[in-house]
Amino acid sequence: MTTPIPPFATEQFFARYEFTTPYLLCASDCESMTVGELLALADIPASALGRLHLGYTESQGHPALRREIAATYETIGAADIVVLGAPEEGIYLTMRALLQPGDEVIALTPAYDSLRHLAAHIVQPAPLKPWPIRPTPTSWRLDLDDLARLLTPQTRLLIVNFPHNPTGLLPDAAQFHALVEMARERGIWLFCDEMYRGLENAGTPMLPSAADLYEQAIVLAGLSKVHGLPGLRSGWLVVRNAALREQLINWKHYTTICPPAPSEFLATAALRARAPLIARNRAIIAQNLALARTFFARWTDLFTWRPPQAGSVALVEMAVPSTTAYCERLAREQGILLLPGPFLGADDRFVRFGLGRHNFGANLAQYDAYLAQAQ
Repeated sequence: MTTPIPPFATEQFFARYEFTTPYLLCASDCESMTVGELLALADIPASALGRLHLGYTESQGHPALRREIAATYETIGAADIVVLGAPEEGIYLTMRALLQPGDEVIALTPAYDSLRHLAAHIVQPAPLKPWPIRPTPTSWRLDLDDLARLLTPQTRLLIVNFPHNPTGLLPDAAQFHALVEMARERGIWLFCDEMYRGLENAGTPMLPSAADLYEQAIVLAGLSKVHGLPGLRSGWLVVRNAALREQLINWKHYTTICPPAPSEFLATAALRARAPLIARNRAIIAQNLALARTFFARWTDLFTWRPPQAGSVALVEMAVPSTTAYCERLAREQGILLLPGPFLGADDRFVRFGLGRHNFGANLAQYDAYLAQAQ
């Protein structure tokens, strides 16, 4: 008998608290903007949106949008792009198109719920094999020897996400190329979630996309995190293998059929304004990282701070019996929201902080005041 897919703990938690809790400290996205601000940044008159025809769109995505997306990669053409109804759809389509019951899958953990649970649900009774990121006293470590021990001739898919949500880990170029070569040598499909690619800290080089390195890589990207536009629900897959791409599009016909025309229009605008959008959000993260360093230096008895190398989130260790119980109580009693680590597959001593929004400083000050009062 098939075991039901687990509850989507992260989104259920946010459904309870995100829009009713005033001091949000764990958002994964970056600062957003209005439609008018986006169009002005892209130098597109607002009247152009008003003239948009709201008919069906092409299932694979508008050719002009796919060209804009492909231009952000080194070796990718518009034909390799599948535009999605939402980034989440890309995970579902990939797992449905690639996997069958009994397939062997390895997933980097901790990770967003769907990166772990969808594959595990499809391949049962075979278990999903977690590849854990390991904490050191001051940072996070990716162990390729651990991966080598997990790989077998039966491994079909390796799931990773870099920059990593929730730790902020980014492998160096040598590690990343070695990981890709391990997949290539075995003919393994590599699903690489690159939703945070482009948010590297100052002095940290951006990795090449897995899609540019490996013909059996499937890359997920979008506009929610790096560009700060989650309300567009705009994302895409990069799939170089034509046969797999056709299978994905067939599954797409059973989900959203085609992307929304307004989202495609505004996604094209966002890609034209890509440089200032990313520069703005990187600056916000840099400012918030400085605030976080000061905050965690003040509360060393409560927190172990392992700074992220990239992305807009950080996984922080807490000296409490259960971060799940702590975060629930903090939200209810103080209106301050942190995300418990277990919802992402981490231990119950971790919480996720989000560093991408303008109000991070004010919200962190509220938390700091609460901690000072509670001493």
